This record gives sequence, structure tokens and C-alpha cells, in this order.
Amino acid sequence: MKYFEDIRVGDTIEIGRHTFTADDIKGFARRFDPQLFHVEEEAGARSHFGALCASGWHTAAVWMRLMIDHRRRESEAARARGEPVAGMGPALGVRALKWLKPVYVGDTVVYRTEVLETRISESRPGRGLMTVRSTGVNQSGDLVISFISTTFVERRPRSPSPPLSFC
Repeated sequence: MKYFEDIRVGDTIEIGRHTFTADDIKGFARRFDPQLFHVEEEAGARSHFGALCASGWHTAAVWMRLMIDHRRRESEAARARGEPVAGMGPALGVRALKWLKPVYVGDTVVYRTEVLETRISESRPGRGLMTVRSTGVNQSGDLVISFISTTFVERRPRSPSPPLSFC
């Protein structure tokens, strides 16, 4: 993970992609959002969605899984190069969460995150705050999920000051 000082407004990363299968959609829905149009093809066909579709919470949970996997890969690569890795978190929450289009069986959603704002934390001087917009776009280019979140990011440790010389 990058240190706060290395993050720029406008930085955008693709964190991963996921193809939603019928089993995937139904399995998540049975456990966490058992509305019939997420669990049964027939109920999905009769619904205003017109077919079985993923829960919005499912699309958000996939984003979380992909984000954690992305951070782990980046951290492991940095450590392998002998580079320090900044700490991240906790997150301060999510706002403006929108599920803009249904996600159907066979849809592949590409998830991206863009830095919107950075600022130094007043309450935690060793941390900065990074605000990002996260999105998911299906294979047709349709935006299916969007939200804004803010999280703490570790600032680069300061180098010790050189000793004073009186000569």
C-alpha cells in the first residue's frame, strides 16, 4: 500500500473483475438477501428485473473481496522489492451508495477506485484521509454500482533530524 504522500487526486486503479453465476447469486442471496428474485429464476423472471439478478449487497461484497485481494497483492509485491508498506484503515464509512443497473447471471463487473480527495487528519497526525469513488461497470459499459468512502492512510515516517553542529 502506498503512503499518504504518494497518493494523488485522480489516481485510478482497477482492483479486479468478477463474473456473476447463477449459483453465486443464489448462494449469496440465500444467506444474506433472500428476496425471491435473487434466489429463484422463475421469481426473477416475474419481477420488475425480468430475470434472476444479484443482490446489490452482493455486488458491494465482491468489491470488498477484490479490494482486499488487490491490497494484499500490492503489499506482497512491495515487500518482495524490499519496500516499506503503509498501513491503511479504518474506513470511516460509505456514502452515496447507488445500485444503478441490475447485475444478471453471466455479467462480468469490472471494479475501479478513483481518488477524489486527500487531506491530513487533524485527530491523527500520523495519518491522512483519502476519499475515493468506487465503481463497478458491466461488460456493456453500464455503471452498476457506485459509492464514495473515506479511509485513513498512514503517512510516511519522518526521518530523524540530523544532529546540530556547533563547529
